[in-house]
Amino acid sequence: MKPEFLRSLSREELTAKLKELRKNLFELNFKRKYGKVEKPHLFREYRRDIARILTVLKEKKNEPK
Repeated sequence: MKPEFLRSLSREELTAKLKELRKNLFELNFKRKYGKVEKPHLFREYRRDIARILTVLKEKKNEPK
């Protein structure tokens, strides 16, 4: 996900996206524990997207009103 796209979203949308990504990462970890993961590159992608969203949320929190 591009940071420019994330900055255009509202806080509620970012929070929903964050929740979705964390759920996907949890499910991927579960699959790794009890089977084989078909797309292991998604671990890195999900973690990075989560970090990007958290960064944008912090930027929005600190911006003046």
